[in-house]
Amino acid sequence: MEGSKCGGKNGSSSESRPPNPLSGAYRQCFNTAHVASPCRKTLVRHHSLVKMTTSDVSIGPALGEHCETGFIPIVRSGGWADIGFRQSMEDAYVCIDNFLQEYGRKSFCEGPSAFYGVFDGHGGKHAADFACNHLQRFIIEGEDFPREIERAVASAFLQTDIALAEACSVDNALASGTTALAALVVGRSLVVANAGDCRAVISRRGKAIEMSRDHKPVCMKERKRIEASGGYVYDGYLNGQLNVARALGDWHMEGMKSREGGPLSAEPELMSMNLTEEDEFLIMGCDGIWDVFTSQNAVDFARRKLQEHNDPVMCCKELIDEALKRKSGDNLSVVMVCFHSKPPPNLVVPRSRVQRSISAEGLRELQGFLDSLGN
Repeated sequence: MEGSKCGGKNGSSSESRPPNPLSGAYRQCFNTAHVASPCRKTLVRHHSLVKMTTSDVSIGPALGEHCETGFIPIVRSGGWADIGFRQSMEDAYVCIDNFLQEYGRKSFCEGPSAFYGVFDGHGGKHAADFACNHLQRFIIEGEDFPREIERAVASAFLQTDIALAEACSVDNALASGTTALAALVVGRSLVVANAGDCRAVISRRGKAIEMSRDHKPVCMKERKRIEASGGYVYDGYLNGQLNVARALGDWHMEGMKSREGGPLSAEPELMSMNLTEEDEFLIMGCDGIWDVFTSQNAVDFARRKLQEHNDPVMCCKELIDEALKRKSGDNLSVVMVCFHSKPPPNLVVPRSRVQRSISAEGLRELQGFLDSLGN
């Protein structure tokens, strides 16, 4: 399945790229002379993030060369979105199972080159649509891709944020914000980048491994960064206005962002790993999913559904249907990426051998009982 989906009709990733619904205003901001080079010079990273390109959380085998031999995943993906109980839909997602081919590039290693994203907008859908349509382009056209994929991804987040600011300066009606969660599968390497409270979870033989950290203002790490940037946290909200600590866009909100920095960061946090045969699938969902599912609960649910029909699209729809039954009050969007052609295997839990012993007194009583039966 190849292609992408940015907020359009639900389904698999087998359809071609949809037209950008906001191309009129964006076109003025996307000629190479205006964006590509100047954006690099305006990217500012807060000092607390300079050394935080990748997470220090141990999640499995270290990321090695992207073309290493070993397990090669077979990617299959799908996505689904639902307005939920909201009056408007502000989420978007994208699935590209063959990232390089989609952009006319030749493969540089064995295995897949895939890109996936989930974008949870707020204050309108324009920022989510913008990131959904342009983030992957900034990655693949970056000077660090594919030599340093993690650096290319981090730079693309910041370039997308700056480009969105340029678009909003052309048309104020586009002003909005979005969280962004992106995943790249290159060969057997998985790179996940997150800015906001969407979440990515991998199933490793049925065990949930979180591949992102929710960026909430109340988190100690985020709160320290916010306060060091001149912001504050009030009642769990950044500057009393946003319930996320990182996002793209929101340039129109006073005191949140400037070209020199600010408490609302577009800097992604990255986690990387080498996939193994035990890694079954990846779930990427907006916070409306995680409001009613724990990470392990979602993996358990998705695993059972894949064993029934082995269809990632249907599984995404069933996850959202279940979230609605559990009264999630948000827009809902989810992407699933399977790393095998077959469904997850049934797990047989070995029975533990319980060591039992009997005391000397108990043996005497048992012997006495047996003797009485013979008399």
